[in-house]
Amino acid sequence: MTVKQLPLPELVAQCVRLGIPGIGLWREPVREYGIEATAALVRDAGLTVTTLCRGGFFTTEGWQAANRAAIDECVALGTDTLVLVSGGLPAGSRDLPAARARIADAVGVLAPYAADRGVRLAVEPLHPMYAADRCAVSTLDQALEIAERFPPDQVGVVVDTYHLWWDDRAPSAVSRAGAAGRIHSFQLADWTTPLPAGVLNGRAQLGTGTIDLPSWTTLLDTAGYTGPVEVELFNDTLWARDGVEVLEETVRAFLEV
Repeated sequence: MTVKQLPLPELVAQCVRLGIPGIGLWREPVREYGIEATAALVRDAGLTVTTLCRGGFFTTEGWQAANRAAIDECVALGTDTLVLVSGGLPAGSRDLPAARARIADAVGVLAPYAADRGVRLAVEPLHPMYAADRCAVSTLDQALEIAERFPPDQVGVVVDTYHLWWDDRAPSAVSRAGAAGRIHSFQLADWTTPLPAGVLNGRAQLGTGTIDLPSWTTLLDTAGYTGPVEVELFNDTLWARDGVEVLEETVRAFLEV
């Protein structure tokens, strides 16, 4: 998503050129290009699909079928991790605890189906500003409360700096998640203000904002995380630029921070 302006074949080619070993894919461009075609493209280039995003949105109609399809797509793409953005409040509701209980129940429905196919579910907490419409799970502690109902190889969490950097309880939750083997994805983005209108596309290039990214990488190292590190930037300014230039800039920024 960081360089969504690049067609998948060019993205794959540029990742190979720049030494990027894996790609976190989103379902929309994968479906547009073709699931099997994408799987072959990435596989033939020698790259890994680190995660597929996204499942979840458990307040929408048809969520069970949609999430089972996402799990099947993980299998086809060769990734073992489906990121869950769980959904916000149901229409007309103001009951956050009930929304979180519904999310936990939905994960319970999907976990056996995913486990049978070798796919882990990764619950991603989003910044509280998204609680009403996108994700009622706002903290890593809340995500772990859901994940810990299931074996760690079935359900874990996503640690995303953009969503968690403000929470002084997050470091202890990272340690708790790491000790249990529940960190299934680690994502980096920076935070700058003012946020853009609509808020969603405010993720800034690494090193340009207020998040202490080196401390976060050290925190994940200390917690025992050894998996891929994804950079996920939703940013209209970046998307309006040349995608290859943005990708090169992102590699430099990642290495620097």
